[in-house]
Amino acid sequence: MDGHDSEDAKQSTADMTAFVQNLLQQMKESCFFDFDVLDEMGNRIDELEQSINDLRAEMGVEGSPSPSVPPKVKDEPKSGE
Repeated sequence: MDGHDSEDAKQSTADMTAFVQNLLQQMKESCFFDFDVLDEMGNRIDELEQSINDLRAEMGVEGSPSPSVPPKVKDEPKSGE
């Protein structure tokens, strides 16, 4: 073996390290971007719910359940039993 193989191995390791670091940085940026988008969507949903509640209050329908919550259906006793 000559010193050339050792240099190739060092270069290959350095290239792989740089590649992995770059890949991890891209994944990190992508992940934080998605969380920011989700937070923004959550804030918009909260604002929309507040606007709906304000409109209900103006219309005098304060006690009605939110449309996002399905109404509970009570089981009626069966007739003839």
